[in-house]
Amino acid sequence: MYRLEEKTYFTYFIAIALLLLAYLFVYLWKKRKQKQFADLQLLDKLSPERSTFKSVLKIILVTLGLSSLIIAMVNPKMGTKLKTIKREGVDIVFALDVSKSMLCEDIAPSRLAKAKQIISKTIDNLGSDRVGIIIYAGSAYPLLPITTDQAAAKMFLQSANPDMVSSHGTAINEALKLAKTYYDNEEQTNRFLVLISDGEDHSENNIITNELSNEGIKTYTIGVGTKKGGPIKIKVGNSFLGYKKDRKGETVITQMHDDILKEIAKNGNGKYIYGNNTETTVNTITKILNSAQKKEFETKQFSDYKDQFQWFVAIGLVFLLLDLFMFDKKTKWIQKLNLFNERNKK
Repeated sequence: MYRLEEKTYFTYFIAIALLLLAYLFVYLWKKRKQKQFADLQLLDKLSPERSTFKSVLKIILVTLGLSSLIIAMVNPKMGTKLKTIKREGVDIVFALDVSKSMLCEDIAPSRLAKAKQIISKTIDNLGSDRVGIIIYAGSAYPLLPITTDQAAAKMFLQSANPDMVSSHGTAINEALKLAKTYYDNEEQTNRFLVLISDGEDHSENNIITNELSNEGIKTYTIGVGTKKGGPIKIKVGNSFLGYKKDRKGETVITQMHDDILKEIAKNGNGKYIYGNNTETTVNTITKILNSAQKKEFETKQFSDYKDQFQWFVAIGLVFLLLDLFMFDKKTKWIQKLNLFNERNKK
């Protein structure tokens, strides 16, 4: 396996193509001027050591030398085999509420933005733990399967918004059901579910937290928002269109309901955390995860790619040095080869 680190440097081959065109132009220009100056046979007698082969060979060496240096700048890397890495950690799935009520700005900058901050900063504090993300509103969707790629988790997290879930409302039960299927049953790691929401739940189903607990999944809940609540802004891009209204035309006020979040955490063998202070919340979650027993699991990846640029630097320098120490005059053994049928021209 191989990969190219800096592919943009391939554009430098355009300069080499221009160099070859310039050489060809100069060569033809010289030939034309030589014909104007004197007969070609006379020129051969006046400069018997002039070698066409040497001049062609020199431009070939320069081209090969510069091409090798460009490839060195691209930095090809080689990987040899797929190997299994032993790692220790826990599996954490974040279930993020992306319902419209999470757009409320009763806490700055908004409930949804606060929830994303908490998840992102928690991921920054993780070791070799695996992370998965679920988003839910009226239904639940897998945003990111469980992975060791924490950078990818943060990237996917930033894209989460209410428009990604087609059905409106808040169905916490749907998120819990999906979380139950998220973990790998073949690898019995410690499992955590962190559900972040304002606590609004429009579903009529019974909460299934006990089923998660029976699967060895500890459920922690984080509440974002205030009891007082606030209106829900309606935006299209950066344009503010007003506030959400009910059927009677009155502005909807959404409040945080932490009672259901506390119930979920209690039945899920976990803990409820009030999440309006980002730093305190992140420290609490991190402490819980760090104190958990880490279990070994396997991940497969290609062995580290090794830089190969040094070989091309060496090859390029060899070609350029050969060009530097090569003169345009004929050498005796090349004269004997008569590569360009030069003897017959005399």
